[in-house]
Amino acid sequence: MGKILVVDDEELAREAIKLRLERDGHQVDTAASAAEAIEKIRKASYDVIITDMVMESENSGMEVLKAALLKDVLTEVIVLTAYGSVANAVECLKRGAYDYLEKNIPGVDVYDLLALKVERAMEHRSESLGLLKRFQAFQQPVAVHQEEALD
Repeated sequence: MGKILVVDDEELAREAIKLRLERDGHQVDTAASAAEAIEKIRKASYDVIITDMVMESENSGMEVLKAALLKDVLTEVIVLTAYGSVANAVECLKRGAYDYLEKNIPGVDVYDLLALKVERAMEHRSESLGLLKRFQAFQQPVAVHQEEALD
């Protein structure tokens, strides 16, 4: 399965998400702050990163998103928030987040919904990696043929 980083300053939320995703077979690391997450991102690669939007500051989630995409543009980032707004969701998606999810949706098991979004993010990453490999394979013969033409 996937390697996932869960970033949330609320320990109960962080651990609940971790347990739910481990139950699905994922390897899960956690971070309690944006700074801790950014340090982990610098040292390791993740398939999916789930980050709370508001931690040390209102932009903590955006800082994690930026660090993740600078490290690996194919990392899928899901932004969680207890204080959702359409404008905030649009901004996260514009900046490259895979998805955006409010923590408090009445009548919805957010952990199950998040697990579903993680599975979709993993599929999307796999498709993107496959496309990148096909592109790289396509580029290889072109370079060889160009060199042969120069001889």
